[in-house]
Amino acid sequence: MSTESPIRVLLAVDEQQTRRVLAALLSLEEGIEVIAEVGHGDEIVEAAGRLRPDVAVIDAEPRSGDGLATAVRIGGHCAIVVLSSLGRPGYLRRAMAAGARGFLGKDAPADELAAAIRKVAAGGRYLDTELAVASMTLPDSPLTDRERDALRLAGGGATITRIAVELHVSETVARGLVSSAMRKLDARGHHEAVHTARRQGWL
Repeated sequence: MSTESPIRVLLAVDEQQTRRVLAALLSLEEGIEVIAEVGHGDEIVEAAGRLRPDVAVIDAEPRSGDGLATAVRIGGHCAIVVLSSLGRPGYLRRAMAAGARGFLGKDAPADELAAAIRKVAAGGRYLDTELAVASMTLPDSPLTDRERDALRLAGGGATITRIAVELHVSETVARGLVSSAMRKLDARGHHEAVHTARRQGWL
């Protein structure tokens, strides 16, 4: 039996049942210890800073917030493995930009996730082959960072006033960012724009 310290993993998936199943399966893997299970962005940041895990496994597409934005916030504390839907290869580019070292589909088997955790903990990278190939043919996002942030907030139900506050801009600028995003995505409203951007992995 190995005498090496186990890889300490922070599991950050907001769907509770999925999180529990993954934690149970990973606990069966030799050399891996799930030290915390959390669901939301602020909880993830707090736990990463307090526990200093070796690897954080983060849901790129939580129902609330932005998993990749959270990855950026905790990147200095640990290595990151991002889970994403296979239908959204655009997240691969954003995940790499956010500092993730591992990237695989949410439906990947536990042994593959364990392999990714071991690889990034050792300083390497682990990329889902299907997602990596798909991302090579995906067009670049037409949205600027500001437009994407405004659209993400709008998709979460934020008003123009709230978007302006969050982005530290005037309401006129905030409205212009949302409108610009809609034009670029050929959308008739911000709901359609959000749907298109998420489908392409741009949001």
